Amino acid sequence: MDSFYSIQDSGVLLRIKAVPNSSKNEVFGIIGNALKIKIKAPAVENKANDELVRFLAKLLKVPKSSVIIKSGDTSKLKTLYISDCTIDKIKDVCANIVI
Repeated sequence: MDSFYSIQDSGVLLRIKAVPNSSKNEVFGIIGNALKIKIKAPAVENKANDELVRFLAKLLKVPKSSVIIKSGDTSKLKTLYISDCTIDKIKDVCANIVI
């Protein structure tokens, strides 16, 4: 993955750098080849992962079941697969940051 996203099957793979225990949920920027997302929930008992899935599903207007953590369950660097999602949806969400 050269960028923080790539097309796979009928969805998009996203590389995320999650920052738990933040003051609010927000897409913060791009760091290297990862999209930095701040999450309010702490990184305990999968709370940050659950919050990340809910936040991205709401942002991209897809069901929570469409957002799957493929790798990085216990890491800040994660790869997520969002089914039935397009690059255009990702770009719309990231419109206020430089892609």
